[in-house]
Amino acid sequence: MLPENEIKRVLTVTAHPDDIDFGAAGTVAGFTDRGVEVIYLVVTDGDAGGNERTLDNGGMAELRRAEQIAAARHVGVTDVRFLGYSDGTVVPSLELRRDIARVIRQVRPDLVITHHPDRNYQFIAPSHPDHRAVGGAALDAVYPDARNPYAFPELFLEEGLEAWTVREVWLTSGPTPDHFVDVTDAADRKIKALLSHTSQVAHVEGFEENIRARFQEWGKRAGLPDGHYAEGFQVVPTA
Repeated sequence: MLPENEIKRVLTVTAHPDDIDFGAAGTVAGFTDRGVEVIYLVVTDGDAGGNERTLDNGGMAELRRAEQIAAARHVGVTDVRFLGYSDGTVVPSLELRRDIARVIRQVRPDLVITHHPDRNYQFIAPSHPDHRAVGGAALDAVYPDARNPYAFPELFLEEGLEAWTVREVWLTSGPTPDHFVDVTDAADRKIKALLSHTSQVAHVEGFEENIRARFQEWGKRAGLPDGHYAEGFQVVPTA
């Protein structure tokens, strides 16, 4: 794994507003506390989500973008970017790979955090088709697209974006995590970030208690003392 002191910039690539907060907001808070720059890239605006059916898709998209920006502030992130793909219809296309590779070349991160591209049969909720599509496209954008100067040549010829090699990827919500981060100190900020997504969670009875129980269970899986919280990842070396 990358030594902690060699992680200076992190890019997260997720499908919907709120995905990063469920999967890694505590870890992100730990990064920003140490002075690491973290940038969020959200592929859709989440326009097919939410519990408020009086809003049309455009209204929901605007609301969910605002919720994600507010959530990000709780964990020290101010750079939040949206690609504007349609919620619920994402596929790992060449267009999506190019758009993610563009941001990788702009941001030039040491680490990318994204969805696991495989279905998790132990816990199906994180295996939304958009999540799996974005995870697969992000991995392809990391390797080989962003590092290959001949991939999507327009990124250099028209936009001046030089190739960039991401050194490591962490996958969230997969079936085989092999790296756990103790997020106990950031648990309250993670909860605040999640509660910022009012359109998604305000109607869920016992939401905060369930989230705390879920990530305390991750803490047990990580071998941490009782009452500690953890987030889990599968680490993919890419350099």
